[in-house]
Amino acid sequence: MVRMARSDALELVGRRVRLRTLAEPDYDAWYEVRTRCRQWLVPWEPRPAGSPPAGEDRLSFASRCAARERERQLGGGYGFGIFVSGRLAGEITLSSIQRGPFQSAFLGYWIDQELAGLGLVPEATVVVLRFAFEELGLHRVEVAIVPRNRASRRVVEKLGLRDEGVACRFLEIDGIWEDHVRYAITSEEWSDRRGELLATWVTNR
Repeated sequence: MVRMARSDALELVGRRVRLRTLAEPDYDAWYEVRTRCRQWLVPWEPRPAGSPPAGEDRLSFASRCAARERERQLGGGYGFGIFVSGRLAGEITLSSIQRGPFQSAFLGYWIDQELAGLGLVPEATVVVLRFAFEELGLHRVEVAIVPRNRASRRVVEKLGLRDEGVACRFLEIDGIWEDHVRYAITSEEWSDRRGELLATWVTNR
């Protein structure tokens, strides 16, 4: 379900999670999670060699929210905070949207370490996949994960996304060109599995 939240924020609703575009007032909650979970999150984040982690001050956060909003208005990507019972639990993004003959995007996510393993990210992923295929009309969504990042791989494995193999030295992570396992789902696969995925992860039982 797609809703418009405060002002013109975009909100997607699942069973336990609410996904909402972030804005400057979310900074304190975001910073608390990022600070507490820094060692859990930073090792997996794209960053060229010698570059510091992305800024986590209020101004940097506000600038990132503004950039995400411009990207949303242009249709190039969508970023959401993952909220559980009103608590900011993480983020999920649909990025690098390509139209024309591709009609594709990449999906990425992170979750508060305290809430990992509870099925919140698989639920959020299914909510975003429904949005991607049914609202945006995309044909393909891909998730690329460093092979040793077992926590992230468990998400796509729980959902049964198709493993397309390893892309060698695919993305620079913390200054190292890392291999990534590429998982994907197409609109045809979504149509075939929609009922199962929604019943398992999203709709109320």
